[in-house]
Amino acid sequence: MGNKYYGDLSIIGMKGCEQFLSKVDSYLHKWRECDPEIEQPESYLVKAECPRFGSGEGKAIIHETLRGHDTYIYADVFNYGVTYKMYGMNVPMSPDDHYQDIKRILCAIGGKARRVSLIMPMLYEGRQHRRTARESLDCAMALQELSNLGVNNIITFDAHDPNVQQAIPHGGFDNVRPAYQMLKALTKEYPDITFDPEKTMIIAPDEGAMARSMYYSSILGVDLGMFYKRRNYKIVIDGRNPIEAHEFLGKSVEGKDLIVVDDMISSGESVLDLAYQLKEKGARRVFVFATFGLFTSGPEKIDKAYEEGKFDKIFTTNLNYRSPEIIAKPWYKEVDMSKYVAYIIENMNGDASISTLLNPVDRIHDLVDSVRAKNGKG
Repeated sequence: MGNKYYGDLSIIGMKGCEQFLSKVDSYLHKWRECDPEIEQPESYLVKAECPRFGSGEGKAIIHETLRGHDTYIYADVFNYGVTYKMYGMNVPMSPDDHYQDIKRILCAIGGKARRVSLIMPMLYEGRQHRRTARESLDCAMALQELSNLGVNNIITFDAHDPNVQQAIPHGGFDNVRPAYQMLKALTKEYPDITFDPEKTMIIAPDEGAMARSMYYSSILGVDLGMFYKRRNYKIVIDGRNPIEAHEFLGKSVEGKDLIVVDDMISSGESVLDLAYQLKEKGARRVFVFATFGLFTSGPEKIDKAYEEGKFDKIFTTNLNYRSPEIIAKPWYKEVDMSKYVAYIIENMNGDASISTLLNPVDRIHDLVDSVRAKNGKG
């Protein structure tokens, strides 16, 4: 490979990421094929696997040399669509199972790679990022463990709390926002959207989502409203204090297109409740931007809410696994991030800055200007 790159590029895809990474590999080959100095391999994807014994124990095997390579591991630790055999049973892989396999791969690399970067779109244990009682600090522990095992850079998307990177002050940590891709997908799905400040508003579903919602609000130049969650702190259900009500703070939403911005949808109950309230307050359309769609309780309640007109569309990225059933729903829109991930790998492999990828302000402004000009608001 030419001197413009830090080292020979190798990408290890963890189980369940094959389809996504095939697109990434295709983009990288396309961009590099016009450079005569680059001798491209058949694929940048490394042959590696994490087989299981009948007891459920695992190990990692890498079938190619990585000595001196600039190596990228891509892992969707929330992919429950992959299984393994344990005592004859098909067991869906949990985040803990995926995380253990990452550590096995790092152990198999054995320090031979020139540099190791881990792309983990949804951060493992990212919601367990701080201590509020006698409880574990799982995310901080995981980051320190990965750093100690040889990971030089961790690239994640829309971290629940990016301040958790303080656990590894000497390690690389990049938190990527998919704001441009979300807005672009919205304009393609709804060409009549104007981003007119009088007709569009950003909604933060809770106080924890204020930072990312303020980013959208500021960059689009539109008003911001928010909900706060009133919880019952006397009881705990599924590890959390249940929400008793969502209270709205902000200007009138009547007749406006509303974009609810959050990092993830878990069961979907919270976002459905606030979408119902927004429609009750006279909102024209309600769109939901969630980087990660987990849909842990299935689609039934969301189907019902959609049929009742409580919201118009849910946008999530394809950075994490979603069942084919979810992808086929009329209320769902997938935002493809494979090209974006390929850009990140290409820039990092060339030791180039990724600051414009981390904060795509200019591209968002160009998109908004073109939309407003097209719809007579320029």
